[in-house]
Amino acid sequence: MKFRRKPRENVEIGLAPLIDVIFILLLFFVVTTTFTRETQMRVDLPEAATGAPPEAEQRQLEVLIDIEGSFSLNGNPLLRSDLATLMAALTRESGGDSSMPVVISADGRTPHQAVITAMDAAGKLGFSQLRITTVEATEAAP
Repeated sequence: MKFRRKPRENVEIGLAPLIDVIFILLLFFVVTTTFTRETQMRVDLPEAATGAPPEAEQRQLEVLIDIEGSFSLNGNPLLRSDLATLMAALTRESGGDSSMPVVISADGRTPHQAVITAMDAAGKLGFSQLRITTVEATEAAP
């Protein structure tokens, strides 16, 4: 008994439709991706040989001071870098709660007067928990 073989169909994957699908997927991912632009100030913290790591606080006020002496409170830049503006921003952000900790993160090369202004604003508003952020000093090679 002789069986007849069925002729095999030549199976090919179309390259053009495959490329179309890949480009559509690429377009979908490009359109749906969100691109965030970081707008925070760049601050290079000063070094300190001693210090304690901060405790995990649930709510705090962070005053950032960049190299030019410009202030930012909790990531929001202030329009002017003076005592009155900083005091108003601290009062608004804290809601009048002076028991919140205030963390000052100043660039290592920022003018000293800007740090004193931030400390003065916190002191005048009655904030008693004040921290200055530093990074751990690296050992200098002999």
